[in-house]
Amino acid sequence: MDKRYIDIDFAKLDIERQKRRGASEAVFCECKTDEQLIKIFTEFQKLGQNVIGTRASKAQAENLKKTFPNLKYNPEARIVKLIQTPIETIGEIAICTGGTGDIPVAEEASETAQFYGSNVKKYYDVGVAGIHRLFDKIDDIKKANVIITVAGMEGALGGIISGLVDVPVIAVPTSIGYGSSMKGISALLTMLNSCAEGMTVVNIDNGFNAGYSASQINKMIVKGR
Repeated sequence: MDKRYIDIDFAKLDIERQKRRGASEAVFCECKTDEQLIKIFTEFQKLGQNVIGTRASKAQAENLKKTFPNLKYNPEARIVKLIQTPIETIGEIAICTGGTGDIPVAEEASETAQFYGSNVKKYYDVGVAGIHRLFDKIDDIKKANVIITVAGMEGALGGIISGLVDVPVIAVPTSIGYGSSMKGISALLTMLNSCAEGMTVVNIDNGFNAGYSASQINKMIVKGR
């Protein structure tokens, strides 16, 4: 067996990721069986590594808790966490949503960012339909090292915030919206075509990647790298 990973037949667990990237491999729970998830979490538990699982259903979380009583689950984010070593959080990431319907994706980003060592502040429902709500919070939002904007419909929030701040902005299009939003493609295209500089765009509903990337940037800023 290659000591850089553990081969459990249906999966090859990258146990060196903790050393390379500072955190263990994330587990995409959707489409995995309960038995597979238990085996994966068990191997990471043996190593004493913290584990995060994304897109976990309530049923999957409840089944995992039978084996791992300390498991934490955020049903809105669909995130499960098995924390064996305390996580020190530093800096600040601001997470903004266009509407209430975008909160599940924002919560995935929040849980992820905290797991990877960042402090998070949330500014929900500050979308362009009532732009004064954003303006009331913009001075606080500007204090963050990184901003994540999460929006469906036309997806304009990221571009607007990018034009008002001098820090990196990561925009997340969501699949929230009526028919012509095409399950997030409309918001994605708006974000990709924004004329506001400094905005990076991740995939539709991908709060995990936004939270991970924002945490990397935040920690580099705090550490002065």
